[in-house]
Amino acid sequence: MSGAERTGRTGTARSGPRVLVVRLDSFGDVLVAGPAVRAVAAGASHVTMLCGPQGSPAADLLPGVDRVRVWAAPWVTETARPIDDALLGEFRALVTEEQPDEAVVLTSFHQSPLPVALLLRLAGVPRVSGASVDHPGSLLDVRLRPGEDLPEDLPEPERALRIAEAAGFTLPPGDDGRLAVRHDAVAPPEVAALDRYVVVHPGASVPARSWPEDHHRALVAAYAERGVPVVVTGSPGERALTAAVAIDGAVDLGGRTSPAELAAVLAGAEVVVVGNTGPAHLAAAVGARIVSLFSPVVPAVKWAPYTPDVELLGDQTAACRLSRARECPVPGHPCLSGVGVSEVLAAHDRLLARAPGSPADEHRTALNG
Repeated sequence: MSGAERTGRTGTARSGPRVLVVRLDSFGDVLVAGPAVRAVAAGASHVTMLCGPQGSPAADLLPGVDRVRVWAAPWVTETARPIDDALLGEFRALVTEEQPDEAVVLTSFHQSPLPVALLLRLAGVPRVSGASVDHPGSLLDVRLRPGEDLPEDLPEPERALRIAEAAGFTLPPGDDGRLAVRHDAVAPPEVAALDRYVVVHPGASVPARSWPEDHHRALVAAYAERGVPVVVTGSPGERALTAAVAIDGAVDLGGRTSPAELAAVLAGAEVVVVGNTGPAHLAAAVGARIVSLFSPVVPAVKWAPYTPDVELLGDQTAACRLSRARECPVPGHPCLSGVGVSEVLAAHDRLLARAPGSPADEHRTALNG
């Protein structure tokens, strides 16, 4: 199936190849690919972004994308669908409709581009670029080697950008390489009416990345004591959680915003308090100041919000470090449950006290405190 088609960045004819940019996983994964997508768009006549169902709403927000196509890869999404001739025919038909001259496959350090590269070859794509630990044979025309061409401590946006650069695409002059999204929505009226507010986003994709619910509720109460209005955000599946957290007059937006509307809400916030989840990357993309409640099950240097305007909280040396666990393997979830409300408030104050920074090197400085 396909997503909505929309016009390119300028509405005028552009020169260069037709490029298919592939990122098949989640909302946040697609957002951090944004700088790479813009680099491709700067040298392409047309950019189609191929995403999975979870990531396509993020692709709809990215500058430089002319069309979004949605395809659920069986090795990425949890599906019982077999890999058979029907699935291969569907993929081939999608590629035939898009008529790409080449494809740039974006993956994280633990993923392989080779399954989709094989399908791209079978569909007739003449040039494919990606990063692969495994020898790609004839599946990749441009191959980057993780650990050699791609250092292990690269933030994910920079990793994706290096893959695009190896394929021959660079950011245009004046593009600072930050995360960015289109701004074409407004916040709900009850948020737009506030002179100031803090966003608290209590949800996360898996329990191992979640600050406890009672901590979130205590934080909302503490902001109320400070006289700071709070807006609680969450997905449709997090309505019960946001309702439990939105006490003391907080605005509960659980399940009530589109991704574009959520971007508008985050952009207007004094500070955003959020875990390691897609909205953290959306907050970075709109330039928000972020208190990041970050569990070390994945490396912060790669996955923390890509902005210098972040305060990282959570024990990054905890026993769960780099485990990629979905359920916390340590009783009591100490890496995050040990973070107190006073620490969040202190991080808030530090963010307000310092001047906004610039990307890349200052992003790493922010993570190192």
